[in-house]
Amino acid sequence: MLKRTLVASTFLLAACQAAPMATGQKAPVLPPNPQLPSSMDFADPTQNLSITKVAPGLSYVMGRNVSSNTIVLDTPAGAVIIDTSRPPASKAHFDLLQANGVTKAAYVILTHGHGDHTGGVVLWKGVGAKVVAQESFGEFLGYQRMLAGFFGRRNAAQFQFAGSGGAASAAAPVQSGPAPNVLGIVPDITFRDTMDLDVGGVKVQLLHTPGETPDHLTVWVPSLKAAMLGDNFYESFPNMYTLRGTRPRWPLDYIKSLDKVLALEPEIVIPSHGPAIVGKENIKAQLTRMRDAIVYVHEAVLKGMNAGKDVHTLMQEIKLPPELDVGEGYGKISWSVRGIYEGYAGWFSGDAAEMFPEGRSSISPELLKLAGGPKAIADEAMRLVSEGKLVDALHMTSIGVEGAPGDKDVLRARVAAFEALVKASTNRNELGWLNQGLAEAKKGLE
Repeated sequence: MLKRTLVASTFLLAACQAAPMATGQKAPVLPPNPQLPSSMDFADPTQNLSITKVAPGLSYVMGRNVSSNTIVLDTPAGAVIIDTSRPPASKAHFDLLQANGVTKAAYVILTHGHGDHTGGVVLWKGVGAKVVAQESFGEFLGYQRMLAGFFGRRNAAQFQFAGSGGAASAAAPVQSGPAPNVLGIVPDITFRDTMDLDVGGVKVQLLHTPGETPDHLTVWVPSLKAAMLGDNFYESFPNMYTLRGTRPRWPLDYIKSLDKVLALEPEIVIPSHGPAIVGKENIKAQLTRMRDAIVYVHEAVLKGMNAGKDVHTLMQEIKLPPELDVGEGYGKISWSVRGIYEGYAGWFSGDAAEMFPEGRSSISPELLKLAGGPKAIADEAMRLVSEGKLVDALHMTSIGVEGAPGDKDVLRARVAAFEALVKASTNRNELGWLNQGLAEAKKGLE
């Protein structure tokens, strides 16, 4: 079984040297460099792959760099493939499994319609697989097609995959969005709530378990007491709101779906990102802790909303107690707090100024004048960086960029804020957006 190693995200950090400080300014006090779960690091997802055998007839190739695992259930009628990773990892997974005897596939079961799970479908169809998905799969792909341009840009910024078009990503041809085959998949078989498959005498049960997406499913193999639960569980608090943009991901769906899996009393769980979990009591403890963490955050948001607290206050206040700390390497509590709040109540905070189309940027030039000009804003931002008040510094430079686009002093301060925030971050998605902002600010200085 693959080790639960934590790999430093040196891919981006190596390029980020601290900006020069003004004379007399102190270097910021920062936490240690980020350590990300290996499934969420920045490694080449086609390299250092191996097949992990979990039980007789059940194995997986673990995805790297936000590429899903490819899970294989062997049957006399051919393999059942559960999720297929994303290009180019999907081809590397396929080739590795083919070289190790997985040459015939009966089914590809897709836990949901995100492109990091569906990228290898065409390869497995080529060796005989029929595609199985929950009935909302087609609608969910349609939603992604409808916003392909938007998601193409936002995914590029968040994930910084090579060739994605992200400002900090490795050089390669820019893609405008997911590959056409990813958004054009038509399942051969769909179901609503549950479905049983008999594959060469091996029973496979599919359960609709919405959470990360509305079409999300769990695969249950009774003979092995094994559950493959997609992205409703991974090595972090769930991405209940993703920064690239999404429709609401309802916490009550996550809770009910995790309860449904817990009721099966699995002895093996293989998520679609990260290593397998083995042992009935171990699985129960980990899934229960995740469920209870979601319950805690959801209830805290409702309590705060009903007490009249605004979303930013709750984003700062709500923290998990130590016994429910599941990590924040991918999703973050504060983002989920805002996602829950605005999912239930929408974007209007009650500030009447928000009713009008003019945003803060309409008065940023005036704010700069009151502050003494762009140089004064830049100097104050650099002071905040030197004191380790990195988010305040970033806010300060945002006003500067809006009020004086292209000002070099403001951009240099913005670079310093971004570089320090990159070094302090331990969250994969946060790192993507910070590096996007850093690259854009550096480009403005060219």
